[in-house]
Amino acid sequence: MRVLARLRARTDAAYDNAYHHKLRGRLWGALEGTEYGDSHDENRPKAFTYSNPFPPGDMDEGDERTLLVASPYEDLLAHVAADLKDDPELNIGEMPFTVEELTPLAPDVGEPGTSGTISTGTGVLVRIPPWRFEEYGIETEHEEAEFWRPEHTMEPFRNQIEANLDQKHDLFCPDYLPGPSEVDGELFDGYELLKTFAIPVTPTTGETETWVLSKWRFEYTVRDDDHRRHLNLLLDVGIGERNSLGFGFVNIVDKTEPGETELEGENAFA
Repeated sequence: MRVLARLRARTDAAYDNAYHHKLRGRLWGALEGTEYGDSHDENRPKAFTYSNPFPPGDMDEGDERTLLVASPYEDLLAHVAADLKDDPELNIGEMPFTVEELTPLAPDVGEPGTSGTISTGTGVLVRIPPWRFEEYGIETEHEEAEFWRPEHTMEPFRNQIEANLDQKHDLFCPDYLPGPSEVDGELFDGYELLKTFAIPVTPTTGETETWVLSKWRFEYTVRDDDHRRHLNLLLDVGIGERNSLGFGFVNIVDKTEPGETELEGENAFA
């Protein structure tokens, strides 16, 4: 589930690529005093993620941008929407906006037999834990988690995103339903790496680190209801790590239902 916020720039502004920390602060502020506020300090995946203000690029006063906030919990999104409605002045770093419209969305990868493409709207963070270095043939002098890079091959990337989604499934889905590692088949039919890049990130106030991220297009065909649930969970909580900082936000960019032609199903969800 998602809330789509239509934003309007209140003044000319350069696009702030370090928006993550400021935007996260506003969202946590909206959840303060709710049943979700206490999860802020818990060392586990959070129940929300969000897009960048898009399209990226410098703004003139009056320009429009869009923000998406996603969660598996409708009432969490209701708290966020209420906060943005009550205080529509939204300052994301050096980008001052006014929230002009809020719309609920419920994207779905489709019933079994549906094929499509999921694209990462923001960079994906995948780190390989040191106890798996030998397994993957990673040689390094440090003992900290290693940011995934293309030279590490696809195996650790696939394994880490599945393990991460397993953890989210345990947190946000009923216990009796099988997680991604408990069923046969891969999450995706195809992985297209678009780019890797490094950016400065402020994970906590006063602390800046350089993280290596990647952007992807994933092809999928929904095998069954379990696979559908796993893919839809990615839409709600993101792929990879640190989704509450806005990383790993994904969108369906095309979808073809059973019986449709590819042209008929194209761009079912933007």
